[in-house]
Amino acid sequence: MYSFKNDYSEGAHPRILNALIESNLVQDYGYGEDQFSRKAVELLKERMGGSEVDVHLLSGGTQTNLIAISAFLRPHEAAMAASTGHILGHETGAIEATGHKILSIEAKNGKLTPEHVQAVLDGHSDEHMVKPKLVYISNSTEIGSIYSRSELEQLSDFCKNNHLILYMDGARLGSALCSEENDLQLSDLPRLVDAFYIGGTKNGALLGEALVICRDALKEDFRYHMKQKGALLAKGRLLGIQFLELFRDDLFFELATHANQMAATLREGICKANIPFLTHSPSNQIFPILPNALIAELEKNYAFHIWEKIDGNHSAIRLVTSWATKEEEVAAFLEDFTALFIQRINRES
Repeated sequence: MYSFKNDYSEGAHPRILNALIESNLVQDYGYGEDQFSRKAVELLKERMGGSEVDVHLLSGGTQTNLIAISAFLRPHEAAMAASTGHILGHETGAIEATGHKILSIEAKNGKLTPEHVQAVLDGHSDEHMVKPKLVYISNSTEIGSIYSRSELEQLSDFCKNNHLILYMDGARLGSALCSEENDLQLSDLPRLVDAFYIGGTKNGALLGEALVICRDALKEDFRYHMKQKGALLAKGRLLGIQFLELFRDDLFFELATHANQMAATLREGICKANIPFLTHSPSNQIFPILPNALIAELEKNYAFHIWEKIDGNHSAIRLVTSWATKEEEVAAFLEDFTALFIQRINRES
């Protein structure tokens, strides 16, 4: 049974494990004040063009989202998100538990536009309703789509003109930045969004996300918020060492590129059978729409999510590739898929 269920089934890239072992007995400060974390933060700032940002290392995506969003918003303010957004459907009400409503937006391909946000603003006009304040986006999105430079610039300008906070979930930012269709650079993000995070958990790290706060007004006392919500790790070096290893050269981008290439191979192989897809996803997640009978056969040897029921006989599945996905396993899946598809055609003819 080989898993295409997610991009965190494996542990960590061997270089990260070796770095953790080699530094294991080095004594250092705690709570992210160690030499490794400080170097990682400075390295990330360099990668972003030396911009005046604050960088905080946290353990996971949900933790990062709930701490950042609750810190940025006043009690009566709300977040806006696409209906597919991770904070809406896959974080157990974490944002709502901090006292902030999430306003859901139906958005094509999982991406928000200024028109989407304007419609929400128009519908919340006075103090009898929550005040929409933060625009939550993901890149890549939960359904594999990515934002172009033009799309993000338009959304950024709109948010600035309307005094809104633009926050980007970057759990799969590596995959987005390394997509063949991407025209954004990591160094573009500090001028386009108010805060975002660089996901390590889904791109070769054991765990860890690097939150980047770009707007000065959002930076004050952020470590207090981290401590209060249990995110200030005594052994913060665990996060620093990993990000130092991921960004001391191009390892972070190499791993994301590999994941994308494996997804592209799957996509191309499935396309040869004229199979439709739920969404256009040029990243490491793909969503082919298959007959339920074929899905049942594939499930005997492969793990994946059944994402959405299309009709009585078809469903969209999600196949996710990772930094560690093996080429031979992708080839085996396509071989089995092709054989099963041909058998099905022969039975129906």
